[in-house]
Amino acid sequence: MIRQGKRRPQAMRKVTITPDVMKYAEGSCLIEVGNTRVVCTASCEEKVPLFLRGKGSGWVTAEYGMLPRSCRTRIMREASAGKVSGRTQEIQRLIGRSLRAVVDMERLGERTIWIDCDVLQADGGTRTASITGSFVALAQAVHNLQKAGKIETFPVRKLVAAVSVGMVQGIPMLDLDYEEDSGAEVDMNVVMTSGGEFVELQGTAEKHPFTQKQLQALTSLAKKGIVQLIKLQKKVLKDIIVLS
Repeated sequence: MIRQGKRRPQAMRKVTITPDVMKYAEGSCLIEVGNTRVVCTASCEEKVPLFLRGKGSGWVTAEYGMLPRSCRTRIMREASAGKVSGRTQEIQRLIGRSLRAVVDMERLGERTIWIDCDVLQADGGTRTASITGSFVALAQAVHNLQKAGKIETFPVRKLVAAVSVGMVQGIPMLDLDYEEDSGAEVDMNVVMTSGGEFVELQGTAEKHPFTQKQLQALTSLAKKGIVQLIKLQKKVLKDIIVLS
């Protein structure tokens, strides 16, 4: 199989992260993974959900949405439909879990950081791009909290990023675009920290189950991609954060 742009199976698409794209947000970036483009923003709110009040702990949560013409045909705004789809809820929760895995909530204090991911253009991997970009926005926001004297210690323990992998025509492939994803025998999203730990694995087979050997091949391939993404995050955040 010849991939678009003659990419090798183990190669990522071109990834660009542009920080500070939104004037009013405490943290923001535009992440571009091939033709997928997502704006990620972080907003600080000086309160926490009811279940955390008085406990000295903060919270990080996320919202996700796709613009009507982010896809090849127009999709209805969920506000017009009057409800959030199950897919959107799943992705929002995934982004929130991924970020909370690397944040010390006690150091954050009793405040909430809202992450908003708006998909401008979708060509596969919008949820993984959202996680990778959201970490950059989050790190900027907590850095600004520290500069303002609102927190004493930087609460981010490690970096976190995500990538898609899959079996396409029997071949393990990294960073699937839409065409590859829609025809994959196995589709998997992998979230990992800069310490090499897994935060989440979302893997699904179509038509035929996959083996443990294939699972190991896919997770090893994902790790290679995530190492590249974390290297890029560190470069973008070089004046803010230095972590292992």
